[in-house]
Amino acid sequence: MAAAGQRTLRRRLLLVLGGLTLAAGLGLLSVGLLSIIDTGSKAEPVLVDLGSEQGRDFAFGISSPTATAEPTPPPGPPLGDAPYQFVIDSIGVNAPVRTYGLDPATLDTTPTPEVPTGPDAAEVVAWYDFSAKPGTGGNAVFAGHVTWFGAAVFYALDQVKPGDGIRLIGQDGTEVAYTVSSVFEIDPNDPDAVTALRPTDKPVITIITCGGTFVNTGDPVFGGEYSNRLIVRGDLVSVKPPAAAAASVGG
Repeated sequence: MAAAGQRTLRRRLLLVLGGLTLAAGLGLLSVGLLSIIDTGSKAEPVLVDLGSEQGRDFAFGISSPTATAEPTPPPGPPLGDAPYQFVIDSIGVNAPVRTYGLDPATLDTTPTPEVPTGPDAAEVVAWYDFSAKPGTGGNAVFAGHVTWFGAAVFYALDQVKPGDGIRLIGQDGTEVAYTVSSVFEIDPNDPDAVTALRPTDKPVITIITCGGTFVNTGDPVFGGEYSNRLIVRGDLVSVKPPAAAAASVGG
């Protein structure tokens, strides 16, 4: 369901971010250099007691721990790396999420996302590690089967409507909630289909499953394939820590 441009896009993003980081570093370096260049004005001398702790730090070029505050690290993903459940109450979905990436067999040709396989493939929702982690901003991309030798986890996904809720619930009770904003189908052969996987400038969730018409291709394992892909897109509405999530359920 992805295209060769996905990996290229990620590389370009890394190059752009690398360039921005370098530019920011050079900007800070320039400010530092300007601060020690004689501009023609004489500053008042700073007297430091070399017998004090601050003076010893000054003499040996050590920054005083009280001189600058430690930067506040950005918050981590609210769900962390622990397993969590994918819940859509309106269609009765409550399924485990597992991490998937790009299929190694396709990396040298047309990179495509891995899909769940095996005995429990019908019950699993895939989160793709080339997308944003839920609740951190950007586009968190998930997928699951509509059928897998029978009805699968997203068999009723075409019944979801704008306004329906999607919840991701951690083992500790943390809840990341989205509201469905749009439901539509795309042709997987359309070069623009990869747009659904691309990063976004706001926190959203994208769910992908098969849609359209099932075409029997005579495949010895799967029998055939679906003509389209069904896409459900939702907007982030809340991130609740365990206590708040439990209170909202209890109330």
